[in-house]
Amino acid sequence: MPAGTRFDWHTHEDHQLAWAASGVLTVLTAEGEGTTWVLPTTRALWIPAGLPHQTASDGGRATMRSLYIRPDLFRVSWAEAGRPTPVAASPLLAELIGYLGEPGLDASRRAHAEALLADLLTPVPVTTIGVRLPEAVTARRVAEALRADPADRRTLREWGREVGASERTLARAFAAEAGVPFGRWRTLLRLQAALSMLAAGEPVSRVAGRVGYDTPSAFVAAFHRETGQTPGTYFRP
Repeated sequence: MPAGTRFDWHTHEDHQLAWAASGVLTVLTAEGEGTTWVLPTTRALWIPAGLPHQTASDGGRATMRSLYIRPDLFRVSWAEAGRPTPVAASPLLAELIGYLGEPGLDASRRAHAEALLADLLTPVPVTTIGVRLPEAVTARRVAEALRADPADRRTLREWGREVGASERTLARAFAAEAGVPFGRWRTLLRLQAALSMLAAGEPVSRVAGRVGYDTPSAFVAAFHRETGQTPGTYFRP
């Protein structure tokens, strides 16, 4: 998948296990208010059958591998109905994904491999960073501009002059429609933007500047405050 490739909203009749054999995969799922899952090669995502989702290579070129598993033939005890679950992508799991993807695999071998797959799928506890976009036209313009450049440091008053709305109007729109005050919304957006960079192995010092932080320590503090983890441990297998 070249950088910037995006498969728009869709569903599958089967469960899907999405994994990046190389690069970083981003999956946006539609449960609740929507959640963005960033997947380096060490992590895959269990996507339940029927769940709307988008898949993209926002962080650069990626090689995507997927397994599709009939719900009536494959059950795992930890899977919550209708909710995606990140799992650890061990080297053995990676080999098994390739093996099960072979078109000529007979039913008996497939059954044995799927049984092993069920044993290997190990959920990874992850604190996700959700970012809702406001619906009001002017506030949406601000949100989209900041998504394109999370390091933009303009104040809400300066943004108001840019989009033709008062600071108060924009502040109300973010609080009511995005669910949090503008300052915290921008923090969440910056941290979410940082995830693909961190998953790709970029150093924290570079990521901090690219998403608008003056110092790496300020970025690390904000990241830990929202996720309970440091940037260095978030994607650790």
